[in-house]
Amino acid sequence: MSGFNLRGAILQNVSGSSSEDVEATIVDAIQSGEEKMLPGLGVLMEIYWKQASEEEKDALVEQISSGLQ
Repeated sequence: MSGFNLRGAILQNVSGSSSEDVEATIVDAIQSGEEKMLPGLGVLMEIYWKQASEEEKDALVEQISSGLQ
C-alpha cells in the first residue's frame, strides 16, 4: 500500500487560493467530468463542512437532496 496522502496533496495544491481560484477549480472539475477530479471536490467539500454552521449544513444537504430527485 502506498504512503501517498492524497488529501494532503490536494490541500497543498489549493492552499492560499483566492475565492476566484476555488470557484475556477470547482467549475473546471464539474465541466471536465473527469473521475480524477472527484477526490479534489471531496476535499473541498470536507473543508466547507468543517467550517459550516448547522444552518449552512442543513441548507447544503437540502440542495443536494433536491438535486437528486
